[in-house]
Amino acid sequence: MTIKTSKSSGNKIDLTTIDLEKGRDMITNFPGLIQFAHSVGSALIKPEDKGRIKGNAVAAMHDQTDRQFHQIYDQMQTLINQANLLKERVTISERIYQADIGFTPVINKIYYLYKRKNEGDVLSMVGPKDWGKKMPFEDYIAEVRLMSDHTWEVI
Repeated sequence: MTIKTSKSSGNKIDLTTIDLEKGRDMITNFPGLIQFAHSVGSALIKPEDKGRIKGNAVAAMHDQTDRQFHQIYDQMQTLINQANLLKERVTISERIYQADIGFTPVINKIYYLYKRKNEGDVLSMVGPKDWGKKMPFEDYIAEVRLMSDHTWEVI
């Protein structure tokens, strides 16, 4: 059987050359579930560019992990700074506890550390401006405060 497709073209389609079983695979009762457009007015279906999708995902992953690395680095810097401050408190505390102290220090009170001439250090309640014209010590070292953990903080 031959079918004429158009009056003007004159081309004939030979149905014996058409594989009807294969054509039946291209027909569905559920056109929304097929992988290709089922009519001229259907939405355009393009294959995904998997390389671009993976590239975008990898770039986003690197961006996020870089942010997390910077956050961890900043946290480490904070911890390093805290450790250095603690180390300084230990150093000054050891120096103060080796100094002459003629009174019992009170927590959160301010005291003054001086260096004596050839005799070590001394902790005093009198500040460098309170001595008047002549300070009896060789050098003023630091203004300090006794913390509740019995370390000393340089003010």
